[in-house]
Amino acid sequence: QVQLVESGGGLVQPGGSLRLSCAVSGSIVRIYTWGWYRQAPGNQRELVATVTRGGSTNYADSLEGRFTISRDAAKNTVYLQMNNLKPEDTAVYYCNARTPKDYWGQGTQVTVSS
Repeated sequence: QVQLVESGGGLVQPGGSLRLSCAVSGSIVRIYTWGWYRQAPGNQRELVATVTRGGSTNYADSLEGRFTISRDAAKNTVYLQMNNLKPEDTAVYYCNARTPKDYWGQGTQVTVSS
């Protein structure tokens, strides 16, 4: 079993930044990919970014280089640095861990609005 707890969401103005954190516990040694996904109202959940145990990263093309995923193995935490936020980034952001079974956090709301 793997447990994931997200934090760091909130309300931010367009052009602002936020850093999301995901604290991971449980069978961490079995995880080979960590990721962030998001779901806006009326939309399906979509990939934002992933990072493998070896450090390889993958991002959604639509992000245009504004987001960065990272992992601190010593702290068992995965981060998502989000810069130059846009209203269309508004969504619930979910942390994911794959063992290959998928584990999900409860989600954290990010709202980009003036």
